[in-house]
Amino acid sequence: MRRIALIVLFLFAFPFAAMAASVAVVVGAEVPVEELSFPDVRKLFLGERQFWTPKLRVVLLMRAPVAPEREIVLRSIYQMSEAQFRQYWISKVFRAEVSSGPKIVYSNEMATELVSAIPGAVAFVDASQVPKGLKVLKIDGKLPGDKGYPLH
Repeated sequence: MRRIALIVLFLFAFPFAAMAASVAVVVGAEVPVEELSFPDVRKLFLGERQFWTPKLRVVLLMRAPVAPEREIVLRSIYQMSEAQFRQYWISKVFRAEVSSGPKIVYSNEMATELVSAIPGAVAFVDASQVPKGLKVLKIDGKLPGDKGYPLH
């Protein structure tokens, strides 16, 4: 009985524990940006900023639905539900404001590998899983773990 109670506790507690984690916005070394304001982060992920430089296109990578990192980003950056997010990108593509929506990645590892491999790629990952070689962008002068960091 105690074992069942612990399993139930884990199942209910785990999603909330995951939501408390911080999310890092990561880019490759070739991206000439170290810090963005929160409004600039929103513009970036909303597809309103499509180039880092005239020769370096932004490539958005988005975690698949139900990933805790995606939930944090939908709530804090996009301020949309899953359905609103999908409709937003369908509309942007339909109006030819962008050529495509964000590329879907299925794990933090996949996101970091693609950021390393695709020039201009940007992704958000669990802040505790950022590998060496990737740049974590400061948001309003703060890194994940700093007081007042907006993505947790």
